[in-house]
Amino acid sequence: MNLGIYLLLVFLFLKGSHPPEFISEARQPEVSGLYDLTSGELSPDAFQLACQGYQTLLENQSLDRDTILTIIDYSKPSHTKRMFVFDMKNRKLLFKSLVAHGQGSGEIIPCNFSNQFSSHKSSLGFFITGDTYLGKHGYSLRINGIETGINNNAKSRAIVFHGASYVSTDFISKYGRLGRSFGCPALPPDINQSIIDIIKNASCVFIYAPDQLYLANSTIISSREYCQKAAE
Repeated sequence: MNLGIYLLLVFLFLKGSHPPEFISEARQPEVSGLYDLTSGELSPDAFQLACQGYQTLLENQSLDRDTILTIIDYSKPSHTKRMFVFDMKNRKLLFKSLVAHGQGSGEIIPCNFSNQFSSHKSSLGFFITGDTYLGKHGYSLRINGIETGINNNAKSRAIVFHGASYVSTDFISKYGRLGRSFGCPALPPDINQSIIDIIKNASCVFIYAPDQLYLANSTIISSREYCQKAAE
């Protein structure tokens, strides 16, 4: 499908979804002109799914920090900036950052995901951020997985945002990739706190990979249109 037509369909789909009357204008996602998906930095599928789920969480009044949407695109290799933090109200990209994945998920591009304890794998899907704390990795942010069987063990597994020295351009220069975590979306230490302070306290996080098992079982997004698209 032509990319321009595809992006137009994304926009029309979101514009055609009418939230309930209690959703204020400020809470309704506006995606037109938000990000240039032709750059190839962020997968259009990741963006579309993230916006769909974000709108669902708005309608359910699940978000307190309801103008912030974070997308981690694990379809991209770890030496690229694959975490995007958007201000949906003001239609701005606030951060584009390196982010690590779990060592059990793969070396450069993660391809195995899990909700299981001690798997050292990343989990996919939608999360709502929690509170901050000072732990062994310094300033950190808890996240709550909200998709049963997919990521709902995240909090018990201690899957959190935190800074790590292996998330850096120096590490990439030496090894050709980032270091890997025990499943946490670890961030560069120099911007870790700045990002956490923007996304903390009940904002939406979507972690994406082109994983058919996730699409078939997600409790937040509908997989039917993506299965149809894949069959075309």
